[in-house]
Amino acid sequence: MQRIIVQTKLVPGTLPAVLIAIAALAVAALAGTAVAGPVRSVGAMTFVDADTIAIADWRGGEIHALRLPPPAIVTPKPFNLRNVSAPIARALSTQADRLVFEDLAFRPGAELAYITVSISGGATPKPALVSIDADGKVGVVDLRRTPHTSVAITNPPAVDKRLWRDVPAASITVTDMVFRDGKLYVAGLSNASFASTLRIYDFPFSGAASTTSVEMYHAVHNEIETRAPIRKMAIVDLNGEPTLVAAYTCTPLVTIPLKDLKDGAHVTGKTIAELGWGSAPVDMVTFDIGQGPMVLLVNSHKSADLIPVSDIANAAGRPGLNTPIKWPSEPLLGLKSTSIPISGIAQLGTQNKDFLGALRRHDASGAMELVSIRKGAFLRLSDFVNEYDFADYTYPPTDAFRDVHYLLRNDEGYPDLARRAAR
Repeated sequence: MQRIIVQTKLVPGTLPAVLIAIAALAVAALAGTAVAGPVRSVGAMTFVDADTIAIADWRGGEIHALRLPPPAIVTPKPFNLRNVSAPIARALSTQADRLVFEDLAFRPGAELAYITVSISGGATPKPALVSIDADGKVGVVDLRRTPHTSVAITNPPAVDKRLWRDVPAASITVTDMVFRDGKLYVAGLSNASFASTLRIYDFPFSGAASTTSVEMYHAVHNEIETRAPIRKMAIVDLNGEPTLVAAYTCTPLVTIPLKDLKDGAHVTGKTIAELGWGSAPVDMVTFDIGQGPMVLLVNSHKSADLIPVSDIANAAGRPGLNTPIKWPSEPLLGLKSTSIPISGIAQLGTQNKDFLGALRRHDASGAMELVSIRKGAFLRLSDFVNEYDFADYTYPPTDAFRDVHYLLRNDEGYPDLARRAAR
């Protein structure tokens, strides 16, 4: 939001008509929108439309909606960037080892990845937002000058609360955000005794959030939990009912109909699956590649889980879990998923209809990579060395993987090696 400064000469005992007019215009302008606050930190983010990105600011106690300039028109192609730390650091005039990568979101229709970054080194990390294209060109979004509106995060955790001694509870005021049908759904913590909270904002921002506290049964811990927040979520239609699918640490999968999320309510989510202990959700995405809608949950310490939405609907129609797993020999309960070989991911997002995009660390160098992963294949072929990769290997005419290898080698920037599969 721009500030307008008007200078005028006051006549004693009078109020110039111009000031009255300006005041009236200001009141009218502010009546339908939120006032823009400064961005003090950056974390979870999501696009609400092709030109507007919502970013959580836990230090400022606000959510900001930034209006971005129109992007250039580009041809879609895969990301194969082996080190984005260095060019992002150069663009931000800092060192790569000071960058903390917070979240990733792809701008719809633009083939641009947006990354929230905290720059360490001072008393308080400096927030930054950058864009990067598949050629590695980095753009810096000026958080002070970009037009934006802001809305307060109601009742955040107290500033003196800590987790693991030095982690501010306020840093997980917002753990994930999803936009649907004019509303921004925000998961995280509050300062209430039932701390796990879902806040719902009308967008464009027009007032305080509707707030619902959430509890669920955790089959690993064998208890009803009210503090641990939803970590990642998506909204899907289950038999025509818009429903929140939520994943928690250690890894319960829970459904909550959107119609139950009312201001001041306390709801119990239905636990439909226990997907494995000792891990945390990293990201959740939805897509349909011709086999029906799917949910993909990427995890911190285990394989990703792929689940058809139809299976989630069937599970949501049955009683939820209410008994514990048999630890450690039988770690899974309820709805079954398909294990997908996506791991070691820092952040995941939907690039376009064909690709997911992932931030991940290179195992040996530690450099942050930004790479595309083709939906349906769910792996990067160049991450592995196997029989097919030797120069003297010849594909049998009926080899089932030949066409897939040709496609993925081209995706990953190896057209010369792709030709081997075309022989």
